[in-house]
Amino acid sequence: MVRPILMPKPGQMTEECTIVAWHKTEGDPVARGDVLFEIETDKSVMEVEAFDDGVLLRRVVGEGETAPVNAVCAWVGAPGEEIPEGAAVAAAPPPAAGPAATPPAPAAAAAAARFPARAEAPTPAAAAFPAPSPAGRLRISPRASRLAIEGGIDPRTITGTGPEGRIVERDVRVAMEAVGAGPTAPAAAAPTPAGPGLATPAVEGEEEPRRLSRMRQVIAERLTASWTSTPHFTVTVAVDVTYLQAVRAELKAGGTDLSVTDFVLAATAQTLAEFPDVNARTDGISVWRRRRVHLGLAVAVPGGLVVPVIRDADRLGVGGIHERAATLVAAARAGTLSPDDLSGSTFTVSNLGMFEVDEFSAIINPGEAAILAVASAVPAPVAIGDGLAVRPIMKLTISADHRLVDGETAARFLNAIRRRLQDPAGLRALAAA
Repeated sequence: MVRPILMPKPGQMTEECTIVAWHKTEGDPVARGDVLFEIETDKSVMEVEAFDDGVLLRRVVGEGETAPVNAVCAWVGAPGEEIPEGAAVAAAPPPAAGPAATPPAPAAAAAAARFPARAEAPTPAAAAFPAPSPAGRLRISPRASRLAIEGGIDPRTITGTGPEGRIVERDVRVAMEAVGAGPTAPAAAAPTPAGPGLATPAVEGEEEPRRLSRMRQVIAERLTASWTSTPHFTVTVAVDVTYLQAVRAELKAGGTDLSVTDFVLAATAQTLAEFPDVNARTDGISVWRRRRVHLGLAVAVPGGLVVPVIRDADRLGVGGIHERAATLVAAARAGTLSPDDLSGSTFTVSNLGMFEVDEFSAIINPGEAAILAVASAVPAPVAIGDGLAVRPIMKLTISADHRLVDGETAARFLNAIRRRLQDPAGLRALAAA
């Protein structure tokens, strides 16, 4: 029996995904559990497995193409089986406003539920990646696939140097350098035409435009929506981290190596439990307070930014937060985060302290009331009694949604974090928890 392979819905907010690599060619045998293809969401790259045995009869969505969730991407069945009529358009689009249509027969309704629609026209990105040749499948790592899409490089023109000829990230980078090396390099992709959602043609002195990656498009959409619909305001405090650095040194001498970020996350989580309005969300009409603290940690990855979530962070000590954060950061940079790892945050921390940043503010993630920006610890003169001393000062800036949080609340929230980070006994207690 012919069965559809549907585009999965990796996360609650995900509406479409891009196929970055196929692992099977039409006519290949398929067993339950085989990896059929890899998709890129707005957050990560993940593998899609087969749920049925048979043969891959047809690939409906090609590499580089984007399709809505639940769209038919391929068909699996017995050799020679016919694809259902109209399979390329799995279901009708939502009806336009007007007279109610005649209800479909039960059988037709069931078929429509199983085979949702996908857009007929491929996205412009599809032109960059021709369909695989029947000779064999494309062997390419997820990170290499993503980089090829971002760079407009056809991966089938690249010779892989990885195991079994697999294309790895360095192969794509070499190909990208070759394209820009000079007139003898392979011709670059045609300029992107102007039009809705597309870049305007390049002018003199500019490189030819390229389409933003799906990740950057989603970042742009969500943060633009946040910035234009949420009344942001910021408050900054300066934290003397002298004692924090001393406690860290003590712990490291005893074999426990914790970072400043670990302590900031732990102090923030403890403080959020005391300030439910800062841990809430609103749609402008209603307010939802959260009983649990799920801390998002902004992590830079190739091509963008992801926010994995440390769940129930207020119930973890610094050591527990350190372990969980290290696992999530490693998975983020390897592109192996699961949808669960990326959903459900109630508050986000963005730390640029390792990049010699004096101070900055961040944009609130949709669905949250505030975000904390952590700058570098910078030596600065500080009044100590009647004298001056040079101390390491780290600035914390909260960007808050004024519909939920007022200036006084934001100030008290930041001062509570500061007290925790400047209290040696409290820091040791957090580390021991």
